[in-house]
This record gives sequence, C-alpha cells and structure tokens, in this order.
Amino acid sequence: MAPRSASKQPINTQLQRGRKSTQRERLLAGMIAAANQSGYAGASVSEVIGRAGVSRPTFYDYFADRDECFVAGVTDVQQRLLGEVREAVRSRAPADALEATIEALVGFAIAEPAMARFLTKETLAGETGALDARDRGTAEIAQIVEQAFARVGPEQALPDLPLPIAIGAIQRLLASRLRRRERELSGTLEDLLDWARSYERPVREHRWRTLSPASGIAPSPFLPAMPLRAPAPLPPGRPRISEEAVAENHRLRIMFATSQVVAERGYTAATIAEITKLAGVDARAFYRLFTDKQDAFSATYEHGFQQTMAVVARAYFAGEDWPERMWEALRAATQGLQGNPTAAHVGFVAAYAVGPGAIQRVEDSRLAFTIFLQEGYRHQQTSNHPPPLALEAIVASLFEILYHEARSSATHKPAGLLPHLMHLCLTPYIGAEQSDRFIDRKLKEDGQGTHMRHNASKHAPQRARVRGAAQIA
Repeated sequence: MAPRSASKQPINTQLQRGRKSTQRERLLAGMIAAANQSGYAGASVSEVIGRAGVSRPTFYDYFADRDECFVAGVTDVQQRLLGEVREAVRSRAPADALEATIEALVGFAIAEPAMARFLTKETLAGETGALDARDRGTAEIAQIVEQAFARVGPEQALPDLPLPIAIGAIQRLLASRLRRRERELSGTLEDLLDWARSYERPVREHRWRTLSPASGIAPSPFLPAMPLRAPAPLPPGRPRISEEAVAENHRLRIMFATSQVVAERGYTAATIAEITKLAGVDARAFYRLFTDKQDAFSATYEHGFQQTMAVVARAYFAGEDWPERMWEALRAATQGLQGNPTAAHVGFVAAYAVGPGAIQRVEDSRLAFTIFLQEGYRHQQTSNHPPPLALEAIVASLFEILYHEARSSATHKPAGLLPHLMHLCLTPYIGAEQSDRFIDRKLKEDGQGTHMRHNASKHAPQRARVRGAAQIA
C-alpha cells in the first residue's frame, strides 16, 4: 500500500498545481480582456472573474485586490515581451540591437495585439504599482540594448538616444495604433527604423544617451510674471461681485484643487469631498459647475493644455529661425511645467486614468505639438528628410521624458533637459553636428558652454532611478 500512496502523491500534487496555474492564467487573461474593453477603471474584480469563469474566493486566493492582479498582468506580459526582445537581439550583430528591438516590439504588437495593447496603453491608466512595472519593463528592454552596444567599438555608428525614452516612445506610438485596431504595421516599422537611424553617429561622439540636466539656463521671457495659482477664497457673507465672477472664482479653485488632489492621491483614489475641502467650496458649488469628478478633471486638463499651448506658441513665433523657435518654445514649456509640477502630473501622468475620452484628448494634444516640427522640413533643403512618423516619434519621446520627470516629484527638473529635447527635435532634420553646434551656442549664451560637452571616457549606459521601481534618471 505504501508504494501506491507514494506514487499517487506527486501526481495529485502536479494536477493540483496545474489547476492552480491555469486558474491564475485565466484570471490574468480576464484582467487583460477587461482592461482592454473598459479601461483600468472598468476592470473590476467582478468583471475579471466573470471573464475568467472563476469564483470570487478563487480570485482572492491569488490576489489581494484588483491592483495586484493588474500589476501581475503587466508583469506577465512584460516578461513575454522581454523574451522576444532578448531572442531578437541575440540573433543579430550588437550594432543592430536597437533595430532588432524595434522589430520585436512591432512584431509583438502584430502577433499579440490584445497583450500589446494592454501593456502599451492600458498600463498607463494604472496606479503607482502598474506605472512602476511599466517603467521597469522599458528600463529592462533598454538594458538589453545597452549590453549589446557595450560590445561595439568607438568608431561604430549607433543611435545617440536615451534608450529607455526611445523604447517608451515607440510603445506610445504602438498604443495609438492598437487602440485604433490597426494591424498593418509594416509601414510603421520602416518609419520607426528610419527615425532611429537619423540619430546615428560614432559611439565616441555620443553625448545624449544619459539624461543629465543642465543648470543655469536663462529664464524664458514668455512665462507669466506670476506663477499660476488658485484665486483667493471669497470673504464670508454676500459677495460684492457678480454671480459670474463668483462662479469663475469657484471654478478655478476647484480645478486647482483637483490638480493637487489627483497629483497626491491618484485619479482613482481622489474624491469630490477631498477636492471641495481643499478648494474651500461646498458640494453644491461643485455640482453647479461640474457633473462629476471626471468632468472636473477634464476641465482641469483642458485648462492646463490651453495655457501651455498659449505660452509655447507665443515663445515659438518669437524666434528668428526654426531652431531658435524650437529653443524658445521648449524653454518656455519646460520651465512652465517645472514651476507647476501638479499641472505636469495631470497632463503627463494622471490623464490616462480617466478613461477612453481622456486618452483620446491626450493623443490629440500630442499630435498638436507636432505642428511646431513641421517647419523643420522647410528649414534646410535636403532630400534626406525624416519620415512623417518621425514627428510623432519625436513628440512621443518628449512626452516620455516629461512623464518620467512628472513622476519624479522629488527631482522634477524638466527645464534642465532642454538640451536633450532639442537634440531629439533637431537632429533628424539637420544632423547631429549642426544640432550640437546650435545647442552648444545656446548653452554658451546662458553660461553653460562646457556643461554638456561630450566626454567619451565618462559615457555610461542609461541608468534607472529607483522610486519604488525603476524610473528614468
């Protein structure tokens, strides 16, 4: 009898483990399907277990709550993608590592559109844990490329790009196309490869692969004289101003309070009660102006976007030529965001959590900024212009940098990254040498002529800053 009992135990255990593994996989598949259908906010435990076909107690056997399941889904898909990237990079020459990675990212989006959409789009709507997992994944992919690049000689031409930023930007572009259910991505692949190649230069000349903020850049003259802030509360008693003026006072205070509460608590956790308390208004005043929390947040986002575009446009048209215009526009934009970190968090981090309508608005905002790059095609007459998709890739890279800066509240210094943003914008149009000369001249005018000069012996791979999970330094 003993041998029979002993022989059955491993089989029963194996079957039990197989059943548990299958249930977990079904729950993760249910989370991916629910998030792709209804967004992060709509991916409730009830929705997940309904799609997975398991009971609620079974869900809690594996996960403490919805967020833990969501993060597990992100991690699981990320690991699959990492496997694809490692295999692609391993099969190519070290100098081709970034191209192989781009091909793997696009190939994964074509072969596994549901998982790719969840990873590239829905994850941005998650809470801190999901964003940390997303950022950790882009940093790990970038590290695979960096390890390959480390085996390349100093004369080899490679893209002079901050790799985690480039990976994140490509994922943003793929997210837009997956959201539109595009499946024909071969043209996208070729354009992305051409865009990355436009930054190629000998490794010994690389200076932009590590994000190192410059200091001492002169203040933009196009920013408001006073920083944006909420108006003062009205004095008690009957106000001596019109009803319209009272409503405008309440509206602005509610929007500024919404921005601050969301930056501190996250959109999902923020409540109307917290917003009205911080704004110093009652719920009746809130509901006279806004339908709900989403309505208030959307108005807050739109207000910030319009203010930023007004400042950027005013600065842009003050420049004498296109590079000067881009410098002025980005200097005003980054310094404005640095002076208003809660607005930066709303625009580049929290907006994705609101729902499909808000995500569309973010993408529309991103496309709106490409108008400032259009003049690059006319600035220098050459047949070697970047493909149209390069405009999207450049702006997606700028957004990726500003997203990481907005998440890094303790070291939020987007203004210091102006030279890196200019490199991303100018180099595909005028080449690395002309771009560097222009940036160095502008830095010298601000007393920073030697701050950003290349030193090959000090070049190091892009490193991640730890903030719960890897973020971009």
